[in-house]
Amino acid sequence: MLQPDFEILYEEGACLAVNKSAGLLTQAPYGIDSLELRVKTYLMEKEGRSYLGVPHRLDRPVSGVILFGKHSRATRRLSEQFEKRQIDKTYWAVAEGAVQPETGTWINFVRKIPDKPLAEIVAPINPDAREAILHYAVLKHFELEGKTVTHLEIKLETGRMHQIRLQCSVHGHPILGDATYGSAIPFGNYFNEERCREIALHARSIVFLDPMTREPVHLTAPLPTLWNKTLQNIS
Repeated sequence: MLQPDFEILYEEGACLAVNKSAGLLTQAPYGIDSLELRVKTYLMEKEGRSYLGVPHRLDRPVSGVILFGKHSRATRRLSEQFEKRQIDKTYWAVAEGAVQPETGTWINFVRKIPDKPLAEIVAPINPDAREAILHYAVLKHFELEGKTVTHLEIKLETGRMHQIRLQCSVHGHPILGDATYGSAIPFGNYFNEERCREIALHARSIVFLDPMTREPVHLTAPLPTLWNKTLQNIS
């Protein structure tokens, strides 16, 4: 069997966790490369079946840990944990400017912009408004190409579309490379097509219950090479 073209973090029973590469779609229409397609191909070669449940997703320019179910019951149990907010997810981000104070909570109301793959901040009275709550802690302030940036650890209380990207931006600290939400500092390799570019947001770790054994699982996704190469100040 060919070696999978993705990094497996955990594979026990009916649960599979992968370290997603930035720039790769989690899911895509038929004929377009995606993490889902790659994992299905791997399962077909290894086990002769290609069912794959996708209980959550990561944006295309985001890297890090993502969970899959290898049968419907496992997928349903993982989905229930996400819906009940029983899964602990930690993200790392590098944002523009010096984020202050050192720890904090951002609460906003967001909505998906109709017919566009974007979200925006709206007033609480907006009929499409959904509360977005994010907790952050500053890990380090440092200089990058003469500009102050902040290495953040982020935990989401809610899971809204583009939540971390949007909230960092509206609070004056867009994530490096995220031109969609106002970043002026590039991150990584440049692509003419904006949607192929990487941003400095990484799903660093996750804690969940294995859907079949119910045993707690703690996973950490190694940082992409780009982080270690470009941001030498991050430990």
